[in-house]
This record gives sequence, C-alpha cells and structure tokens, in this order.
Amino acid sequence: MKSIFIGNKEICLPIIQGGMGVGVSLSGLASAVANEGGIGVISCAGLGLLYKQDTGDYLKNCIWGLKEELRKTREKTKGVIGVNIMVALSNFADMVRTAIKEKADVIFAGAGLPLDLPSYLTPDSKTLLAPIVSSARAAKVICDKWLTNYGYLPDAIVVEGPKAGGHLGFKTEQIEDENHSLEHLIPEVVAIASQYSDKKTIPVIAAGGISTGEDILRFIGLGATGVQMGSIFVPTDECDASPVFKQVYVDSSQKDMMIIQSPVGMPGRAFDGEFIRSVNKGNEKPKVCSFHCIKTCDYTQSPYCIVKALYNATKGNMDKGYAFAGANAYLAEKISSVKEVIAKLKDEFEIARKKVIINNL
Repeated sequence: MKSIFIGNKEICLPIIQGGMGVGVSLSGLASAVANEGGIGVISCAGLGLLYKQDTGDYLKNCIWGLKEELRKTREKTKGVIGVNIMVALSNFADMVRTAIKEKADVIFAGAGLPLDLPSYLTPDSKTLLAPIVSSARAAKVICDKWLTNYGYLPDAIVVEGPKAGGHLGFKTEQIEDENHSLEHLIPEVVAIASQYSDKKTIPVIAAGGISTGEDILRFIGLGATGVQMGSIFVPTDECDASPVFKQVYVDSSQKDMMIIQSPVGMPGRAFDGEFIRSVNKGNEKPKVCSFHCIKTCDYTQSPYCIVKALYNATKGNMDKGYAFAGANAYLAEKISSVKEVIAKLKDEFEIARKKVIINNL
C-alpha cells in the first residue's frame, strides 16, 4: 500500500480508522492505528458521560473529555490523529472549536452536512477538514458552499456507503439498492472532486463495509485514494470498549445484523440483542433528558436514550445497550492486536494486487 497525502499530511498507510462512539474509539485505539501509519480517530460522541466532573454539566464535560483524549493520544503517538464530530450533536460547535484549539490533525464531520465547518478555523489553525457524505450531491453542495462562503475546499471527502456501521445517510429502502452502493458512489464523488482540481486536490476516501485488503485494492481501483475502516478495529486489544463489547463481534453471525431506527432520526446498522428487543416492546422510553446531546432528538418521542444505550454497551452492559457494527463485522474470529489486523490487511492487499497483475498479462 502506498502512502497518501491529505493536505500537507503524509499518511503512510492509506487507512483511516473510523470514529466510533460512545467510547469505542478513544486514545487507545486511535494511537495504535496512528502508530501503524494510518489516521487514528477519536469519537466525540458521549464524552461527557465518560468524563464526569463535579459540576455534572454534560456539555462542559464533553469539552474536558476531548481535551483529555487528545492529550492522552499525543502521549502515545507522534502519528496523525483525527476527531470524529457528528453534525447532529448539540455541542457540535464546541467540539469543533476544541478540536481546532487542541491542534487535532483532522476533523471528520458527518451525520448531517457540516456546511459551516470552515468558519471555525482560526488564522493559525493547521487542522484539516474532511466532511463525511453519502452521495455525490452532498459532496457537491459542501464544496460549493465552502468555496463560496469561506474560500475553502475540503481537504478530503469520506464517502460512507450503506454497509457502514452506526448511523447511515440513507433512507431504509436505499440501503439494499445497488444504485446507492459504495461501488456506485465512489466514482461519482471522485468526479465531483475532480471539478475542483485546478484549485485543490481532494482525496476521496471509501468507507462502509470494507473488511479486507482485497476490498481496499478494489476501491482504490474505483478512484478512491484510501479507505476508512471501523468495525475491523473493534475486536482488538487496543480498542477502548469493554472486552464484553468486543466479544459480541467475535460471537456474532450474519443473522445478528439488523437495521434499526435511531432517535437521531436516521437508520443505523447494529447487532441484535436483548436491549433492542426491549426497545421494540416499548420498555426503554426515557422519562427525562439530562444530556440534550442530539439536536434532532425529542426525548418525549424517543423510544430510548441513545447516548445511554451506547455508553452502557461500551462498558459491557449489553442488556442495557447495543453495538453498532458494519455489514461485515460478524466476520471477526478473535481478539487481535491492531498490528496483527493491519499486517493481515497488507498481506491480503498484496495477494489481490498480484492476482490483478497476473490477470492482466
């Protein structure tokens, strides 16, 4: 695998570790991936639950938590570190400002269109900006808005297809529609990015359901510069989630994968379990909201509190939460190290590359 550039940052391994919350990808996982040459990514989601100060102010605790996670990560690696910030977060602006102030290398922003993201940059900022989109139309809208309003273009665009874990930027009926597959989306977004090539080179990153080195080669062949991978890094020693959470990936099968409706207002892919069955029976409706963490969430209408459910799961209390996961997450066979996972991906990539060369002779 060849190194790539995002802005002025050379990424020795063309793999971005997907941001996974609550508490699944923090300093442990992010630093491990960065040390292997990829981009390690800290998820901002739910940090106020993981970092509780005396004030009990969830939103202030989120800011403190992000500062602490970036500090811890920098103690463990000199590699490239990103922060994943959902646009749907009620404290999106605070998280972006904090990430920039703390000199995160890259901000990845999805779960909504980050139309004002460049407005938070400061004159001395070196933080790169990468929106996460699920269509060529969204990529075009962001590029045009950023260029018109801020004279700025994305430093990279992550294209997240319908096989991703967590929240999906698709209608439920589009998830299995071949016309919305990542294989269709990548060339379309590459074409959008090329429209601005006279102003800036915008790498396009493929994401969602990518689980092998052969997958990486295939999407690079379709025009992607690199890939984003999340689920493959959950069953690793360095992942920040509970061993119980990781074991769900190892013990699961394809029949356990399902699409759920999230209080965020988007469909999501997750492993089935006792909590989701309880939600479907109407047993998990919140009586109050102490966090106000999602802009689009009305707790009086929500079937459950998503931040609590994800927090409980990452701590190993699977009866009170669930695990988001990509479409191929059930393929996990054991808990490995990040180094082992990446070594396997490299081997698979090289075998696939040699097959392509032989077939083209």
